[in-house]
Amino acid sequence: MDQPIQTKSNGQIRVVLNSHERTSIRKEVPDFQVVPKVIPPEHTALKEIEEELGALVGMEEMKRMIKEIYAWIYVNKKREEMGLKARKQALHMMFKGNPGTGKTTVARLIGKLFQKMNVLSKGHLIEAERADLVGEYIGHTAQKTRDLVKKAQGGILFIDEAYSLGRGGEKDFGKEAIDTLVKHMEDKQHEFILILAGYSREMEHFLTLNPGLHSRFPLVIDFPDYNIEQLMDIASRMLKEREYTLSHEAEKKFKDHLIWVKAVLNPTSFSNGRYVRNVIEKSVRAQAMRLLMLNSYDRHELMTLRSNDLIFEED
Repeated sequence: MDQPIQTKSNGQIRVVLNSHERTSIRKEVPDFQVVPKVIPPEHTALKEIEEELGALVGMEEMKRMIKEIYAWIYVNKKREEMGLKARKQALHMMFKGNPGTGKTTVARLIGKLFQKMNVLSKGHLIEAERADLVGEYIGHTAQKTRDLVKKAQGGILFIDEAYSLGRGGEKDFGKEAIDTLVKHMEDKQHEFILILAGYSREMEHFLTLNPGLHSRFPLVIDFPDYNIEQLMDIASRMLKEREYTLSHEAEKKFKDHLIWVKAVLNPTSFSNGRYVRNVIEKSVRAQAMRLLMLNSYDRHELMTLRSNDLIFEED
């Protein structure tokens, strides 16, 4: 019997058998491919989330990672359709960074994306902190923690300043909360997603408190502090959304203040985008009081924040 002989023609693999040639459906694919930058049209969920991510300043690593998570989940589904192994991976995450760097906002977007992809049935976000998990007597903490996990079923349980659960020592009930979370992360790993958030250094220490913690967070995303230009961009976007603008003098004063405050404050004491939002909200109220006293309400003045309207955190 003739042996099959493989030959190449026009980028296809041809099989010659018994002197008759037939073309395999498998094509040779070059190792180095030009990957398009535009997302294919069928990925509407990713496009929608990408648009929302585009409204966020900075956070390039986070944006890249979310796209990669989407691609991994989507391709895994394709592997299943082809009868290939597609092991489900836990999607629990850790967000490390200082306050006001967008961690809660990103958690909400992830919930929305995973709901659209049918990874989560609801995609809602349950926010919690130490007081929501830690009880006052033995057994109370485990029950409170179980109740929170139950509320988060089909969505995301987001625990900010999670490291505070480990600050009380061995006899503190926070350890009981950690142990209960670890158990549910394993037992219900595909029913909800746990996201722990907090300062980078404290979160690294937190991972050492339970031997099972580190391996259960395959996705760790860093949220760096914003630089001055990014903070001004955030201010500009917030003002535009509220239909306000800064005068030239106010913009310069705001920028100079941010340069100063970032130089003198400990990085962990500066709340980044939250600080900018607080300044804008206080300044809008100050502008309103100024216009009231001047009895001046023309359109331009209603939209303009002037330098003497700016109220900073230490004022």
